[in-house]
Amino acid sequence: MIENYRPNWMDEELDAVQDMTRRFVAEHITPKQEKWYEQGYTDREVWLKAGELGILAPDISAEYGGSGGHFGHEAVIGHELCVSGDSSWRTCKQIHVIAAHYIERYGTEQQKQRWLPGICSGELIAGMGMTEPDGGTDLQNMRTKAIRDGDNYRISGSKTFITNGSTADILILATKTDPSQKAKGVSLFIFETKTPGFSVSKRLKKIGLHGSDTAELFFDDCVVPADRLLGEVEGKGFYQMMQDLTYERALTGVNCAAVMEHALNVSAEYAHERKMFGGKLIDLQNTRFVLAEVKTQATIARVFVDFTVEQMIKGNMTSDLASMSKWWMSDTHSEVINRCLQLFGGHGYILEYPIARMYVDARIESIYAGANEVLKDLIGRNI
Repeated sequence: MIENYRPNWMDEELDAVQDMTRRFVAEHITPKQEKWYEQGYTDREVWLKAGELGILAPDISAEYGGSGGHFGHEAVIGHELCVSGDSSWRTCKQIHVIAAHYIERYGTEQQKQRWLPGICSGELIAGMGMTEPDGGTDLQNMRTKAIRDGDNYRISGSKTFITNGSTADILILATKTDPSQKAKGVSLFIFETKTPGFSVSKRLKKIGLHGSDTAELFFDDCVVPADRLLGEVEGKGFYQMMQDLTYERALTGVNCAAVMEHALNVSAEYAHERKMFGGKLIDLQNTRFVLAEVKTQATIARVFVDFTVEQMIKGNMTSDLASMSKWWMSDTHSEVINRCLQLFGGHGYILEYPIARMYVDARIESIYAGANEVLKDLIGRNI
């Protein structure tokens, strides 16, 4: 997109990760898109293969089964998945690695040793159980309860819009251990989905991201050992979620910038091939204007996102910067895809064309990881 452009944070090791990921995607992701799109979830074999190659949890410490890398490794992998047109596994993987970070950052040594190796190898699929039917971004007012009962907790409630919900082996589950409190009453658990009383209502039918697994979950008096409490300390869950949302928002920005690049590529290719008015679509000045503007937006996005990756690697990322990246990238990428789709005319409305799938997939980006309106308010409060 930018000739001879190489981000400052890239190095030879990351070049190798990029090449390996590109080959992995070509062999194991792209050929499966239609199958996953129809069945509504990804097959477990892709998780195991990614774990075998070390690209499933690249920035988890090697002592716990990860590759011992940093955020740049995850950014490279996310970028390659998005520019390939993957609309299935990339979202599932993002949630999986976020769950791993919760355990590594806040878990006890015993919890890390017990759960992280399986997450990194792909033997365990992880999800995040945060959102509830009566509230999404308003996490401190959740209703799912975890009541202490001797050496156990009894968990009851429900969650919805949960990525990996019907395929996950474990969840980082947000609960209220003290219903009388708001933020201070929230606690997180490492929850095994084989626990009696747990059930998956159904896979939800979404307007986009059809190949990723999203489900509604129910917890009916599930008995969970007290050592599943993340960090084994009550009341820290809301703080933990707010801290780790910075990671999720930064990664969302990376993905949105990469999807913009993919939208530009497929649109430019179509414009050079599509015959119109005795010539080709690219011969029309309006087409060139649109593609020029889209290329400029995508280039700005890439430079911005490379700055955020650099800050993440250096440990200088702030909540404000992650929030700015997430809201601007997601809004801009929706605008870019909308303008690109217009160039396709009626073909852009047909799901056989990648731009159509990008269009419906894009809508969720401004909603999850914190609705953009909330992020703007958070940024504004610090001005």
